[in-house]
Amino acid sequence: MQTDLADFIKDTDDGREADAILRTCVHCGFCNATCPTYQLLGDELDGPRGRIYLIKQVLEGQPVSRRTQVHLDRCLTCRSCETTCPSGVKYHRLLDIGRAVVDQRVPRSPADKATRFVLGEGIPRQEMLQSAVAIGQWLRPFLPAALAAKLPAAIPAADRTRPGKPLTVHARRMIAISSCGQQALTPNTNAALSRILDRLGIEVLTPATGCCGALRYHLGAQEQALDDMRRTIDAWWPYIDDASAGVEAIVMTASGCGLQVREYGELLKHDPAYAAKAARVSALARDVSEVLAGEQKELLALLPQAGARQPVAFHSPCTLQHGQQIRGLIEALLVAAGYELSPVADAHLCCGSAGTYSFTQPKLSKQLRDKKLATLEATSPALIVTANIGCQTHLQSGTATPVRHWIELIDERLAE
Repeated sequence: MQTDLADFIKDTDDGREADAILRTCVHCGFCNATCPTYQLLGDELDGPRGRIYLIKQVLEGQPVSRRTQVHLDRCLTCRSCETTCPSGVKYHRLLDIGRAVVDQRVPRSPADKATRFVLGEGIPRQEMLQSAVAIGQWLRPFLPAALAAKLPAAIPAADRTRPGKPLTVHARRMIAISSCGQQALTPNTNAALSRILDRLGIEVLTPATGCCGALRYHLGAQEQALDDMRRTIDAWWPYIDDASAGVEAIVMTASGCGLQVREYGELLKHDPAYAAKAARVSALARDVSEVLAGEQKELLALLPQAGARQPVAFHSPCTLQHGQQIRGLIEALLVAAGYELSPVADAHLCCGSAGTYSFTQPKLSKQLRDKKLATLEATSPALIVTANIGCQTHLQSGTATPVRHWIELIDERLAE
């Protein structure tokens, strides 16, 4: 694709990156075939190829309108198009750059600003979110159905593991993120992680951090998100830099956080104070499925050899299969633990959660959720399992079938 970027951006770091990405696109349209919003709306401008053209026009200095912003906002950043693209177009980075320029030029409505502010300031603050969830659970009968459906069930106190308090001290150590929406909504997920790794002789460290930056970054508050990333690196760095701490990996149970941390090195590469640290952190990031796959022999020795073949449907989050390119590991671990996997059609398509998408694009999000649930429940599984807190709460809001994090199922089998 030929480009002629405008003076305001062509000699900047973002401009050079955008220009290189645009030139890799051969506008073949394969991406539209796997784009959830294009499949729903059938509009070229609501598919990756059309959005690339819109961003190209913006960066070449053509007028920017609210219509352009709407089409970019509708993108889920699921990255299914990147998995499909034969040319390796880094669409998500082009979208980040394009959205930032458009948001500078097209004012958002007061309501839109308020929604984004509340999401960006409320969800990353764990104590605030925990309080809001507790109040919401108490007021559930009086809340609008759409909001009440997003609230998780109360978690028994016995299922909680206190952050920073390892079960046993081990020579092998890994870091887990401590302050996250997941910890407020489903604290048993990281508790299960700690119990499993403890059985495998690995101690889980949880230094106090804030949000990893994923939420604010995808809301368009990129500078604030970069500060979140720097604070997270600062919290982890004493353990990473200290050879005696023996930290092997940063293990992630939320695939959305995992993808963000893997990209710290790329996002902070122009920051002289953090570039090297960010690259090191990204190199250490591992999804929990990768960790357990590496310990599979030891894990299998601990798992019971008999038990009910309970049917479960696995939803692979986009941040796992398209972002981190991790496929098949969780499915193999679940089968090894004695679960029967139900077939799921169109497993590559997004469930509509996409971070805060269910709040900013509720109509499209609900349509995608319902389509995904139809495929997940086609064979009437006993459970739906996934690997990301956003997908988990979003899917649960539309079904009576329990939706859980897959790591909890492994934990339960070990407890037998």
